[in-house]
Amino acid sequence: MARGSTRPTSRDVAQAAGVSQAAVSLVLGDKWRGRVSETTAERVRQAARELGYRPNLAARNLRLGRTRTVLLVVPALTTEFFAGVYTGAARVAAEHGFGVVLYPSPEGIGPARDPFASAQAALDGVIASSMAADALTAIRGDQLPLVMLDSDPSGSLGAATVNLDIADGVRQVAEHLLGLGHRRFLHLAADVPSWTFEVRADELAARVGSVPGTSIRTARAPISIEGAVAAAEAALQVPGPRPTALVCDDDKLAAGAYKALRRLGLRVPDDVSVTGLDDLALATALDPELTTVRLDAELFGERGMRALLAVLEGRVPQEGDIPVELVVRGSTAPPGPS
Repeated sequence: MARGSTRPTSRDVAQAAGVSQAAVSLVLGDKWRGRVSETTAERVRQAARELGYRPNLAARNLRLGRTRTVLLVVPALTTEFFAGVYTGAARVAAEHGFGVVLYPSPEGIGPARDPFASAQAALDGVIASSMAADALTAIRGDQLPLVMLDSDPSGSLGAATVNLDIADGVRQVAEHLLGLGHRRFLHLAADVPSWTFEVRADELAARVGSVPGTSIRTARAPISIEGAVAAAEAALQVPGPRPTALVCDDDKLAAGAYKALRRLGLRVPDDVSVTGLDDLALATALDPELTTVRLDAELFGERGMRALLAVLEGRVPQEGDIPVELVVRGSTAPPGPS
C-alpha cells in the first residue's frame, strides 16, 4: 500500500496509474468503454490490485440505489459443473463490486422457499439455470432483472439468455459414433423436464435418423449413478438386437451405464461404446476413460454474469452460444461383430 497501514484512496490509485481520479471512477465503475483506452483501464485495475484498493461500496450503493448482490439459482450442488458456473460468475461479479449468493433449488427441481425476507429488496438481479426455473416464482426472482442459463431463447423468462451450444455437442457425438460405424443407438436420457435435455434428445434423434439403416431407443433415468444403472440394465435386456452405442445425457449417467454393462458381462467399448456430456473429473476416473463433450462451466458463469451486468446497465448482452468440444477417449470404438 502507498501509505503504510492507511486505506488507499482513489487518488492513490490515480497517482499510481498516472491518470485522473475521474478515469479511476470510470474504470472501477465499469463505465470506461468509449471514454478511456483498454490499456489505460488495465493500468488502473492493476494499480488498484497492487494497492489493495476497495471502493466504498456503501456510499456507492446509496447513490445507485443498489445492493450490488446477485442471486445464482442452480438445480443442485451435486456435480462440479455448477460449482464452475458459480466460480465464473463470482469472478466477474467481484471485478465489478458485486457479490453472488448461491442458492441450490431443493431436490434439484421444484419450488424453493425464499432465502431472503424479500428477494426484491435484497437483490439487484438473478441468474438462473432452466433446471431450477420453478424456484423463481417462489423467491419472486422472475420479477427482478433476470438472466436464464440453458434456456429456450424463444420462450425464456429472462431479459437475456446464455446458452452453451448443446445441439452442436450432440451433433459431434452422433457424427463421431456414426463415423465409427454404429447404427444401433440407446439414448440414456435425463428424466428432467428441462429445455436443455429436450435439445439433446431432438438433436440426437434428428442426426441419427438422417442416416439410413439406423435405429435409436430411449431409456429415461434420474441424474444419479444408481438410477442410470437400473435404467440402462433394463434397456439393454430388452429383446432384439443389442445397441452398439450408448449415448448418455451427462457423465454421471455414463458412469451408471458402465456399471450396468459390467453387470451384464459386456465390455466398454468392445461390446458397447459409451459417451457422456459435461467432461467432469469423473470422465477420466472411469476405465476406460470416457468420450464426452467438454462444457466450459466457468465461462458459462462468466457470460451469465456479464449478461446480467449488461441488463442492469441497459446494454445489449453478448450474443451467440458458447462453443463446446468433443473429447474422444477410450470408451468409443467401431462396433464389434454382431
